[in-house]
Amino acid sequence: MKINCFSCRNFRNLQNIEISSFDEMNVICGENAQGKTNLLEGIWLFTGIKSFRGAKDSALLKFGCEKAELNILFTAEGIENDAQIEIKEHRSAVFNGNKLKTPSQLAGKFNATVFSPNDLGLVRDGPAVRRRFLDIAIGQLYPNYISALKNYMRAVTQRNQIIKDYRYDGTLSVMLDIFEDEIASNGKKIADIRKKYIDRLGEFLPKVYEGLSSGKEILETEYISSAGEENLRQALLTARKTDMYTGNTSVGPHRDDIEFKINGISARSFGSQGQKRSVALALKLAEAEVINKVNGEYPVFLLDDVMSELDPERQNYILNHIKGIQSFITCCDPSNVERLKSGKIFEMKKGRIM
Repeated sequence: MKINCFSCRNFRNLQNIEISSFDEMNVICGENAQGKTNLLEGIWLFTGIKSFRGAKDSALLKFGCEKAELNILFTAEGIENDAQIEIKEHRSAVFNGNKLKTPSQLAGKFNATVFSPNDLGLVRDGPAVRRRFLDIAIGQLYPNYISALKNYMRAVTQRNQIIKDYRYDGTLSVMLDIFEDEIASNGKKIADIRKKYIDRLGEFLPKVYEGLSSGKEILETEYISSAGEENLRQALLTARKTDMYTGNTSVGPHRDDIEFKINGISARSFGSQGQKRSVALALKLAEAEVINKVNGEYPVFLLDDVMSELDPERQNYILNHIKGIQSFITCCDPSNVERLKSGKIFEMKKGRIM
């Protein structure tokens, strides 16, 4: 997948930009608050997903303007496509001249993977962030996973409602059995798919991280099940008494986690900022490899402020060893990209490409 042309009007602070000449590696340099991240955000919207910064659609308009417009020409599977997004209070989209019912219908037509400073939470923060990463990554490849996840969470919510009253009303045990059966059934599907996905990541993740660390560090990944050695149905039964007092279901995929170890030591507990950033970045690169393996084509790679807190060797790997993936990197310090051997550097100032 490759972007051939991108333009926008009245989007954030960007000044009616049009760029029609990209390379495989594209670096956007400039001081803070000049619009670098806004450019990546504009490209990302063509995935059909909301802003990776969590912004509402109305917040994407330039101050004082009634609407914003974004256009993209890109090649996918050897065919050139064009898409437009219009933003007022909400987004609307057109693909190859056909108006879409919702912008989410762009999903699967234009694929991108984004890394932003918030992705440090994949290593630094709690399990919910890592579960969300898995759910989004898997959901893009296997739509049936989303259906199983929705059914699972609905059953968990219903079990939580019942267990609060169960200790006072034993007749609710029949209903509890029904929902626990559903949790166990869908939960097994979810955990199995997650483990298979992590196995696929594992085909690429150690090698990517080895490259980032210049072979000095080894990354290991493990899926941690909250049910332990028990099957989920038995674990739910074992946890009933405790769950009655908390009012929450304490075991199942909604409580599972991923553990990352660097040279056998927990990256979350003992990793440096640079190591945590490297793990998160390696995850995103490995995700792109999995997408390529499943779909036969790499996504566009968007890297926001990825160079800070990385040593020169890791910076060199990003700039010169990501091959076959069209990449867009934002950078504040020009000295961080002096090692770039091949690609284009764009300077951004006050919302303009200079």
